[in-house]
Amino acid sequence: MSSASHTAMPMQTPAAGLSLGLLRPDLQAIAQWIPEGSKVLDLGCGDGALLAWLQSQKACKGYGAEISHANVLACLNKGVNVIQTNIDGGLNLFSKNEFDVVVLSQALQATHETEMVLKEVRQLGKRCIVSIPNFGHWSHVVSLARGLMPVNKRLPYQWYDTPNHHFATTKDFERLLAKLGFSIHQHAYLAEDQYGNMVEVKRWPTLRCTLALYSFY
Repeated sequence: MSSASHTAMPMQTPAAGLSLGLLRPDLQAIAQWIPEGSKVLDLGCGDGALLAWLQSQKACKGYGAEISHANVLACLNKGVNVIQTNIDGGLNLFSKNEFDVVVLSQALQATHETEMVLKEVRQLGKRCIVSIPNFGHWSHVVSLARGLMPVNKRLPYQWYDTPNHHFATTKDFERLLAKLGFSIHQHAYLAEDQYGNMVEVKRWPTLRCTLALYSFY
């Protein structure tokens, strides 16, 4: 992520009647982990789909933080409060323990100072929810054994043009959380089934899951 000045954007009329099934699979799981009426901060919120659903269906309030101007406009169109800022350097806008839940979904690998970001995120909320792509998936292992960096629908970029700075397996990430003294409250390992639906992986998650979700405090 490149640096950017932060800009607060006003909230429009909230969206209503949104279907959970319209959310990205990891956001569907995250949405179900967030209690009704929570104050939520969604870091790297993209087009604001998660916050729009939480506002409409769970009476949640809060902010999204996003660096992309196009995504900021998409958030506004969904009625989401959004602040244009860079996660790597813009979290001092928020007060400690200001939020019930802080969400960072598939954005951590694009940060430069990953450990510092996690420490700051933990200070902002009573609970944190993070999702990461699992670089330890068996298809990635096979690709590396062939001498090539993995390129697929989950990691669609070539090694030389990827926006991602860090890759981790589920065990890598869990060890980092332990190192930082964080306690995992809930986790889920997900992978696509033969029909393209995301299902929970119970056995050998580091090799079989494509996406991991963690709730910690």
